[in-house]
Amino acid sequence: MATGETGFDDVVFDLISVQYHALKAGHDYGQYVRDAENAGKQEVVDFFREVMEQDQQRAHRCHALLRELGGVDVTSPQ
Repeated sequence: MATGETGFDDVVFDLISVQYHALKAGHDYGQYVRDAENAGKQEVVDFFREVMEQDQQRAHRCHALLRELGGVDVTSPQ
């Protein structure tokens, strides 16, 4: 099991990184949705909600893969 510069297994670090960025983006998209709603741009609202859902699914999948790799599941995504 190779470790990278972080001292963590590269695959674990990569999954955590993808999960973090998916969750962070999902948080940011909330503002984007509000901006599009305020501008009256329903097609853009729908698009941002779609990518928000994709990132939520991505974060859940990372969580499941980390659990399969032997990580301790102390928090479950809602």
